[in-house]
Amino acid sequence: MPKLPKESVAITTPHVAGDEDIGEIRNIVGFHIRLAHGAVYRHFTETFAELDLTQKQVSALWLIDDHPDIAQTGLAQRMRMDRATTMAIVNRLEAKGYLVRRKSRSDGRKQALNLTERGRRALATAKRAIQQHEHWLKSRFNDKEVAKLIELLTRIHE
Repeated sequence: MPKLPKESVAITTPHVAGDEDIGEIRNIVGFHIRLAHGAVYRHFTETFAELDLTQKQVSALWLIDDHPDIAQTGLAQRMRMDRATTMAIVNRLEAKGYLVRRKSRSDGRKQALNLTERGRRALATAKRAIQQHEHWLKSRFNDKEVAKLIELLTRIHE
């Protein structure tokens, strides 16, 4: 099987003393979202370093586990990604032995995705790492603030 290219994401560098003076950009919401995303992504990457899984791959495993026999198009819709990107993720997970594709019983034109036992074990390990990551992230807020943050971020992406 040919080697698949790695997914890549550009992330920000960590905060260092003296970088607080950012001028007018301080009032740009998108700038703060980018910095927050960079910090969250860095921590996620560190937490998942030994698992050899990306955020998108973990999300795909989780969704497939929650929706046995899901079609690749259904996975793409739930992840809000295009079909080509979703296919690349599915191909990588299949190459790792984490999922299998079978002809759908309800629609012969579609492929049904299901986790293998190895995929379920990888997801269980990933879920433990996500708990650690979520604890790190949520520790910056109280419960009410976490709920509000989720509400506010949802307004942006829905």
